[in-house]
Amino acid sequence: MALKLSSLRFSMKILRWVPLNMNCSSLSCANDLRIRSETNQKQDGSLEFERFLKNKLSPDSLIKVLDSVKDVNISLKLFKWASLQKRFKHNIDTYSRIIYKLGMLGMVEEMEGFCKEIVKEQCVGSEEGLLRLLELFVKELRLDEALLVFASLRSSGCEISIEVYNVLMGSLVEEKQDLKSVLFVYKEMVKAGMVPTVDTLNFLLEALFEANQVEIALNQYRRMRKKGCPPNSRTFEIVISSLIAQDWEEESLVVLREMSDHGCEPDLIFYTHIIPLFCRLNKLEVGLRLFRKMRTSNFVPDSMTCGVLIKCLCENLYVDDAIAVLDEMEHINLPPPDHVFVNIVDGFCALSKLNEAKMFLQDRHILGTCFHNALLKGYCSAGCLRGAKVVYDRMVEVKIDDCDSWNSLLRCLALSPVFNRSLEVLGKMIVSSIVPECATYSALIIAKCKATEVNNAMNLFSQVCARSWVLDEFAYAELIQCLCQGEKIHEAVEVFCYMSANRCSLLMSSFSMLIDRLCKTGEVETSVRLLSLTNYSGTYCSSATYNTIMLCLFKSEKINDLRILVARMFVEGCPFDVEVYCILIQSMVAAGRAKDCVVLLNLMLSEGLIPNHDTLANLISFLKKRSQSHVILPIISKFLSGHEIFDPAMYNTLIHCMWNEGFKTEASHLLDIMLEKGWIPDAGTHKLLISSSVSEERDEEMSRHENAYVQDKVTSILAEGLA
Repeated sequence: MALKLSSLRFSMKILRWVPLNMNCSSLSCANDLRIRSETNQKQDGSLEFERFLKNKLSPDSLIKVLDSVKDVNISLKLFKWASLQKRFKHNIDTYSRIIYKLGMLGMVEEMEGFCKEIVKEQCVGSEEGLLRLLELFVKELRLDEALLVFASLRSSGCEISIEVYNVLMGSLVEEKQDLKSVLFVYKEMVKAGMVPTVDTLNFLLEALFEANQVEIALNQYRRMRKKGCPPNSRTFEIVISSLIAQDWEEESLVVLREMSDHGCEPDLIFYTHIIPLFCRLNKLEVGLRLFRKMRTSNFVPDSMTCGVLIKCLCENLYVDDAIAVLDEMEHINLPPPDHVFVNIVDGFCALSKLNEAKMFLQDRHILGTCFHNALLKGYCSAGCLRGAKVVYDRMVEVKIDDCDSWNSLLRCLALSPVFNRSLEVLGKMIVSSIVPECATYSALIIAKCKATEVNNAMNLFSQVCARSWVLDEFAYAELIQCLCQGEKIHEAVEVFCYMSANRCSLLMSSFSMLIDRLCKTGEVETSVRLLSLTNYSGTYCSSATYNTIMLCLFKSEKINDLRILVARMFVEGCPFDVEVYCILIQSMVAAGRAKDCVVLLNLMLSEGLIPNHDTLANLISFLKKRSQSHVILPIISKFLSGHEIFDPAMYNTLIHCMWNEGFKTEASHLLDIMLEKGWIPDAGTHKLLISSSVSEERDEEMSRHENAYVQDKVTSILAEGLA
């Protein structure tokens, strides 16, 4: 942004350090002073200059000396010495010179003192001089120094034009100074009673967004019309781009609609800035609508805007629309970037329109390595080996093949049923003086793994390690799976550690296979160690993999390690499935922690998960021994009738537990449910309930006799009383 104080109240094109009417003798004197300064500044040169100035001290002569002195400390001494001389008074030019010199060296405290002196002494032309300094410091991007001069101007009561405020705020925003400095200038403008312009508020919005004060910035944007400054194209550019940068995508769309509703016409800069942003967010509809509106307004787009739009169209498989934009670029003589043709070829290939992609290049006479490599990769990805061979042969014929071309064909062969032919291609590649690279080795390792030549694959991997190369994720996955199937578990661990150290992720299925093999061989400690590398490498660990390790830890009775693993799962947000919960409940049973068992069961059921039969039976048996079976009855009663997990044996056990623990009503309810299912209680349960029934009848009979006796006694007493 070009910042100019073109409309300031005073002319500031020339700094009047030296009077314009200098004569030749003055120039000679200045030259003499320069020569003296070079020889005397190594000593305490201020004395020499003081002797020189003693009989001819004036503001102009002092300025000449200050100009010739390189040492700022000597300049300060001379300036202060002159202040003490009779019949001498500093003017705005001498003050300005020393302030500028100090400011350019970053001596802020010293220059601030002289700025205050100017205001205090009320020097003639002080406002003009300070404005000149402000302009100079802004041009030199000495913004801290410019703010000090600005503060002095405000304290002197100088009427500063709105252009000065805008230039200073714009410089602060452009150089990304802190929000505090921008707000200082804005508040001083408000205090001075100045009415902001739309440029002023735009600078304020930029500063607020840069400081992540999004809500405050939006509030300021909403109030612009009330301040008499309707938002312009630049305003909407700032707000929309800043909201997108802060991940407020939906709000940015709202502001875009408001721009249209208020009838604000975007300018070319808005279009070239905002269209690529929405395209990169994959908001194709928005980007395409803005592009069409830009063309309707007769604005000519640039190559970058068109290129980003074409890329977005191709990624969303709107290849015909992308070609239409390309045709429009050619119509207005706008040279398309190379990646545009690559994007269109990729789009055709993604639509499985390989012939159309081929004809697109042929019809437009596009001949280049990157374009045909994209076409070759399209054929290879589709598994069309014959078509890939045709494209490859054509590239070799016209000599536009490169290492990527060979690698694409090698990979296609490696993944095909004729993977053994990859060695033939490798031989031709070497004969053609194409040096194999990392991608070459990735393809060869895949081919060797497909052929189950695991030792040869590991030899190739050793060469990769020696060169510190990094294979692609499919080559690593194929190699680790091949090693696991060949019972070479330690070698598979070595491969995983190498790729993890290079921050390369492993496919989830391959990692699960590796962990499963380790756990089956009893190397659970190694599996836990590999698990710690997944975050670093970006490898995703599924719940099933965690289950495998947890079960192995449980069987090994490593309960503490199991708890650590659960904590890790919780931190990583890995969901607990039925198997995880069952393993945890079983481990808590083994540790004798009844309360934790109940908590886990409750959590499990709250997520709609039902424990398996063995886990529930083990839990009931454990609680029975502690006479605490009743604690889980409120939990399991929710699904007793709706799930077939309970068998007659579990019902019998629960009925016994409830009865013995004093919950006879609950025991009877369980019996009712059991009978409704058509199940007959076992002999123990039957005997318990029958003996209980007989006991209750005996108690009732005794109660009846006792009541009759009491009643007779009362009647006898009443009869005697009446007599």
